[in-house]
Amino acid sequence: MQHSELGDSGVEVSEVGFGAWTVGTDWWGDRSEEEAIEMLRYAVDQGITYVDTGDVYGHGRSEELVGKALADVRDEVTIATKVGYDFYNNPQAGHGEIPKQMNPEYLRDAVEQSLDRLGMNSIDVLQLHNANVDEITPDVLELLDELEEEGKIDATGLALGPSIGWLAEGDFAIEKEFDSVQLVWNVLEQEVGTHFLETIERTGSQTSLIPRVPHSSGILNEQVTPETELGEGDHRGFRPDEWYETGWEKLEKLRFLERAERGSASEASGEQRDGSDRERTMGQASIAWLLSHDAVATVTPTFRTTDDIDEWAAASDVPKLSAEELDRVAELYENDFGIDRDDGMDSLRTSVDGADIESAGLDKLAAD
Repeated sequence: MQHSELGDSGVEVSEVGFGAWTVGTDWWGDRSEEEAIEMLRYAVDQGITYVDTGDVYGHGRSEELVGKALADVRDEVTIATKVGYDFYNNPQAGHGEIPKQMNPEYLRDAVEQSLDRLGMNSIDVLQLHNANVDEITPDVLELLDELEEEGKIDATGLALGPSIGWLAEGDFAIEKEFDSVQLVWNVLEQEVGTHFLETIERTGSQTSLIPRVPHSSGILNEQVTPETELGEGDHRGFRPDEWYETGWEKLEKLRFLERAERGSASEASGEQRDGSDRERTMGQASIAWLLSHDAVATVTPTFRTTDDIDEWAAASDVPKLSAEELDRVAELYENDFGIDRDDGMDSLRTSVDGADIESAGLDKLAAD
């Protein structure tokens, strides 16, 4: 496992991180407390030292499980959490958003409660959870500075969401030198990540990017195939059928990135550490593509099983994508993979009525 620094914070993260939204909730399959703790500890055993959770996941349960699972290795891991959703006063209704609270008083209290649930004296990375750009006021920025000065946090981040977009928010965080920006980004959905790379280059910011959904909701790791029936309540069901249909076609055109028999995850890390004959699965290649960008510090795939951990934790060490492979991916994306059909995903989320999308020159609509 390779490691990177998050921004210029001095906080170190493993190139593959554990998104702890899978523990503490049943959105990615229900699991017992014992199973959740076992997965977290197993991930650390495989070299994953960056764990990303949030106070709203399971209304505090994810943080409690992370704290319990990693208490014995606290000095060896980097823990990130998120605050901003007021689940204390609002029940969860399915997968819908609950109201946010981004005023400094609420956020300070939320941090204290997160520290208590995690059983920690400090949080390595504190992220504002899906804050709109107008919610990140000077008072909120001052609070983040105060929390750092008090030793309660070591680095600051902004998690963008829900869904894809939020260019105004990411640009703001990069310009304000937040240590990290978390976003949806993968080889099938590149516009937003590419835009933030350009913002980082333009501003000279040291902000790191943290992609999530690197497998594009199961397409790129083939956990969702034409035979898959998504159950009622499966969070991936928000995508239209056309998106999956075009996604499977695009996947076939990316097969050149594989260097392994499909499904050979247990062998994917290989014993050979040199040469181009080492294996690389599509799931690993999808992560390796993101890691090929210098601004990407860590990638947080959605682990469901220990087999997922075995395969994707090894993505930090598989053969890096060659310049020729990267160029081929870029050409395919530029030409929409040669598929002349609407995929039903022609919009981005925005909090500024699409002004950020228009300013970026993207051929996308503002989502309703």
